[in-house]
Amino acid sequence: MLQNRRDVLTIASRALAVQASVGLVGGSAHGRTPGRRIKAIAFDAFTIFDILSVDAVIEAHFPGRGEALGGAWRARQFEYSWLRTLSRTYIDFWRVTEDALVFACKAAKIELTTAVRQELMNAYLALKVWPDSLAALSAMQAGGIRLAYLSNMTAAMMKANNDQAALTGLFEHALSTDAVRAFKPDPRAYQMAESAFNLPRENIMFAAFGGWDAAGAVSFGLETFWVNRLNSQPEELGVQPNAIGMTLTELANHVLA
Repeated sequence: MLQNRRDVLTIASRALAVQASVGLVGGSAHGRTPGRRIKAIAFDAFTIFDILSVDAVIEAHFPGRGEALGGAWRARQFEYSWLRTLSRTYIDFWRVTEDALVFACKAAKIELTTAVRQELMNAYLALKVWPDSLAALSAMQAGGIRLAYLSNMTAAMMKANNDQAALTGLFEHALSTDAVRAFKPDPRAYQMAESAFNLPRENIMFAAFGGWDAAGAVSFGLETFWVNRLNSQPEELGVQPNAIGMTLTELANHVLA
């Protein structure tokens, strides 16, 4: 959380720096410029927090297996969220994450003690923030863009990560799929942004971390910026994001142009 006036001044100065240095950090996004038609942005949480930072915690317990086990855990995590939405057997993302961890360890024939299991789960409450996040988010807020999370994460997961990263005060809403009991890319999840901002969808941008999430938002009708931090291959789902970049700085440049 922001502890004192110095923290507030630091954020403000970083916001001004980003606006003054358009194009200097992170390259430039490609895609058509939205102009100032975009009044609000809903963010997938992993555009802001580095999900790969969990791998270091895994590595500390299982040397040499952090990256592989982390990848298997993430893959099953999202597969379970999609399957539970399709089968209408919703449980929240914290429980999905735990089930995916148990599966990944069993598949890798790794013994998972209760203590280690809890420590690995807690890594999802203290994710490292991507280095460009604070300055870019502050710049967008200072530029009059309304901000919100729109995440599969539970409200408690979002709050824990938001607070420890000193991002408190930047977001108008923390929208969890728990509210509609359907994970992204279900249309009910994206509808939350339109309802919460009380704006037509053409004035709302969605910032996606996963290519599949970008496709879901485009299909719903939101202008979509794919923050492709991992330089992933675009999905073949019949739609394309409106713009693509690798950092939130590029997103800020895009919407503040």
